[in-house]
Amino acid sequence: MDEKRLRGLMGLCVRAGQAVFGEDSCRRAIANGECGILLADGDMSMNTRKRYESWCQAADVRMAELPAGLLFEATGKPGVAMAVKTGTFDAQITECLK
Repeated sequence: MDEKRLRGLMGLCVRAGQAVFGEDSCRRAIANGECGILLADGDMSMNTRKRYESWCQAADVRMAELPAGLLFEATGKPGVAMAVKTGTFDAQITECLK
């Protein structure tokens, strides 16, 4: 994983309006097919992780776990998950995670 590039892409995503935060907003983005990849913080509780995993499985959306604290450090947004909208950013982030 190219963490430096990933941080930069996550920040760009937020500034470009291509990121969604909050449980309800992420769930809607996943259900409506607007989410290309869901980035989950490593500090996420087991129950929350199971909820997000079930939503992602139902909609065939990839879910990637980040190191603890990376989500806040890269975006400045509190929360445990970030839904990246379908498009260029989700493809680039997926490539970074390999």
